[in-house]
Amino acid sequence: VEVSRSLQASQGYSDSQGITSARTSIVQHYQNQGIDITDIDDVWLGNGVSELIQLSLNALLSDGDEVLIPAPDYPLWTASTTLAGGTPVHYLCDEDNEWNPDIDDLRSKITDRTKAIVVINPNNPTGAVYSREILRQIADIAVERNLIVFADEIYDKILYDDAVHHTFAGIAPDVFTITFNGLSKAYRLAGFRSGWMVMTGPREHAASYIEGVVMLTNMRLCANVPGQHAIQTALGGRQSIKDLILPGGRLLEQRDAAIQALDKIPGVTCVVPKGALYVFPKLDPEMYPIADDRRFVLDFLRAERVLVVQGTGFNWPRPDHLRIVTLPWAKDLTEAIDRLGNFLSTYQPPKN
Repeated sequence: VEVSRSLQASQGYSDSQGITSARTSIVQHYQNQGIDITDIDDVWLGNGVSELIQLSLNALLSDGDEVLIPAPDYPLWTASTTLAGGTPVHYLCDEDNEWNPDIDDLRSKITDRTKAIVVINPNNPTGAVYSREILRQIADIAVERNLIVFADEIYDKILYDDAVHHTFAGIAPDVFTITFNGLSKAYRLAGFRSGWMVMTGPREHAASYIEGVVMLTNMRLCANVPGQHAIQTALGGRQSIKDLILPGGRLLEQRDAAIQALDKIPGVTCVVPKGALYVFPKLDPEMYPIADDRRFVLDFLRAERVLVVQGTGFNWPRPDHLRIVTLPWAKDLTEAIDRLGNFLSTYQPPKN
């Protein structure tokens, strides 16, 4: 409704960083979480978080600079790092520890070329929600090595059971952090392409980087203006996502249905996701010796008309996981996963 009302005023360009009302509401949103931010000039609006990720990496990286990205990851981070001339370096998340980042592995992969750490919380594709302690350990490394942290928090309101989301900027006011969020997931407005990024923390060594962000922002003129007008209403209005994640809510029921169906398949295990919209089950490699998970996914699609995504598509190093989106109705999810079980029971990997 707010977008339709504002159409008459949305025909021209806005400020390159975004309209004042939206940026002010974002500042207030983070202030309500105890985050030290007062200036709307620390907020950038974009055509979805995806554009802002690319913009922020393009401003940061020179050829060969490295960015630490979780494995598994949302692959846009890896692709955008590469396109910006950088080198993605993947630190492992530990399935045996509820998919939390392996802090020792992260630390071991830092070099003199490392510029930033990406934290995806809640995580896509695993659904992990990180504890305050884990986030603080990452923050300590960032302080020690003078690294930027890119905090991708687009699923921050999609939480299950007793999970609590801790905003990285709130845990680590001593780290230069860029937090990404938007309307696509919690507000179910993906087509609006309305996202934001917020800079917090010390930035005495970041002047040239921020100048680059401003320059790239100006070059693309502005984000789509009608989508910007939805932000203030979304953040200040009734948070309907809560109805979907509480007991009896559709998203929680669908997650539970997916886990229950997966539990019935021999040789398939899955860490129960605490957030986001996915499950990331493991296929026992001894029972299912799949060497090419992309080929497996295509074979499954052709045979059963069910689409899942191979784990290696999320830069997981072994062909033993799948990502399943939990957005379909519970009965449809159950049927789809039952088909997966039937397919696995007879599947013979092709011989090369």
